[in-house]
Amino acid sequence: MSSIRLAIQQRVIPAYRAPFLELLAEQPEINLGVFAGAPQPEEMINYIKELKGVDYFFAKNKHVLKGKYYFCRQPQFLRWASDWKPDILIVEANPRYLSTPGVIRWMRKENRPVIGWGLGVPQYSGVLSGIREKSREKFLRSFSRMIAYSQKGANQYIEAGFNPLQVNVAMNATAAAPVGSPPQRKEWSIDHAPVLLYVGRLQPRKRIDSLIRVCAQLPENIQPKLWIVGDGSIREELEILAKSVYPKTRFWGEQFGENLNSIFSDADLFVLPGTGGLAVQQAMAHALPVIVAEGDGTQSDLVNEKNGWNIASNNEQELRTAITSALSSQDDLWKKGLAAFDTVKESVNIEKMVSVFLKASFDAMAGS
Repeated sequence: MSSIRLAIQQRVIPAYRAPFLELLAEQPEINLGVFAGAPQPEEMINYIKELKGVDYFFAKNKHVLKGKYYFCRQPQFLRWASDWKPDILIVEANPRYLSTPGVIRWMRKENRPVIGWGLGVPQYSGVLSGIREKSREKFLRSFSRMIAYSQKGANQYIEAGFNPLQVNVAMNATAAAPVGSPPQRKEWSIDHAPVLLYVGRLQPRKRIDSLIRVCAQLPENIQPKLWIVGDGSIREELEILAKSVYPKTRFWGEQFGENLNSIFSDADLFVLPGTGGLAVQQAMAHALPVIVAEGDGTQSDLVNEKNGWNIASNNEQELRTAITSALSSQDDLWKKGLAAFDTVKESVNIEKMVSVFLKASFDAMAGS
């Protein structure tokens, strides 16, 4: 059987998405084309312009407005699609991308399926909520199938009218399944305190200030070393806060490759007190139990009571309770770390994600 021409549209390709797309391109069943452009400067997204083994068209995005009210036009999208002639197209299921409906109409005229890929169906509020919901319903009806980032998102698409058999779940993965054995960690002692780790951008929405304050409030006998890896707009004020209330904090700056792997291996617990969390899976691949604040729904598929803690966002009391519980028993924490390792190895990795995309594509081609 000859390979199919699979095209994927994104507004932006963040650097963390590259391993998935490059692995997808390696599959002999497909010939992969990708269409995407650049973010707005204030978004501070680490994006890429090249992908190994992928026919990547770097587009000129035109943004209207900013923040959560933005819209994006990709005026080259239709011309690219008509020139590249995909057998099947997967697009971000976001009605804010104004060029997408025209390309979907062209694909349908060519009797070629289009799959939507998204987080789910958010609830609108406000004066125009009714109009926005009707517009979104019409937009969603234009897709042959849906790929959701999480089971929560999949359930929302089903509630919006999709046949459950036409909704696939590709859990949002950023890394390959780990190979080999999980790291062996040192026992805690007077000379070796546990290490609590955060990795990510230093931005207000990450709530790292809460993490520093909570560590300072812990009983002295369980206070950990706090390692913060990353950089961002609030690093200086966080360093001032840490120096004032929790001097056991170390700021590593941005770290990559073996340096970052070594930090993960030397830590005992990973904490994400605010939104985001691309490093959660990486931490779990190093057999770290994790504490994560509720975000877009994708965390609940990854983190559970066996491998970590899901807590409410912006709630210092829940954060303190979870950290206290985590540091109360090293043996229990090790068990959760091994469960985290198994979760990423068996269930949430880019290999699994690739298999879902292939299945959804071939099912759409077959009209099932």
